[in-house]
Parts: sequence; structure tokens; C-alpha cells
Amino acid sequence: MDWLQNIDWLQLLKCFVTGGAICVIGQILIDKTKLTPARILVLFVTTGVILGGLGIYQYIVDFAGAGATVPLTGFGYNLAKGAIKGVKEFGLIGAFTGGITASAGGIAAAVFFGYIASLISKPKMKKE
Repeated sequence: MDWLQNIDWLQLLKCFVTGGAICVIGQILIDKTKLTPARILVLFVTTGVILGGLGIYQYIVDFAGAGATVPLTGFGYNLAKGAIKGVKEFGLIGAFTGGITASAGGIAAAVFFGYIASLISKPKMKKE
């Protein structure tokens, strides 16, 4: 039980509340607007890219840790951060390659686990 003493409970709370707030915003957009889930996904990633490019999202990451980096806005932030680093290292071509390089692990994990989920589940068509 010594491991319980090593947990930063305040950081865990900040992570949970921030990630939950991002999810609540997404749920409100689903419930109260006519936006499709795909458009909301693009909106969240684009918001992460813009806030990441402006340096604002870094403050949210510093505050909430994984609560800010795991949601879709965190993916956009990671793309922007990688593109900025790529430009500094490789010039203009780094703007195109940096984001993908920075996000490669997450993209590979999403493809792998999506494939595993498709093997396990039995998808059904939505009835209208």
C-alpha cells in the first residue's frame, strides 16, 4: 500500500476534471447542435492545433497533464508542436513532416487497437 502515498491526488483531480470538461463540451455540441460527430472531431483537433500553435494549450497541458493530452484537442496540440519543431529543424518541409513524426506513436496505436476492436466486435448498422 506504499504506492498509494506516492500518488499526486491533486494532479489526478486536475487531470480528471480537465479531461472531463473537454468531454462535456463535446457532449453539449452533440446534444445541442446539428454538428455531426465527424465535424466535432475535426473541430476539436483544429482547436488543439490553433491553441498549440499560439502556445496557449501548453498552459493547459502543464496544468492537467494527460487530462489535456489524451483527448482530441491534445492530438491537435501534438501535431502543432511537432510541426513547429519540424520547421525549426528542417525548414518548410518540417511543417509537413513534423506533426506526423510527433504523432506517429499515437497514430500507430489507434490503427492497431482499432483493428483489434474490429476483430472482437460485431458492428451493426444504425437503424433510423
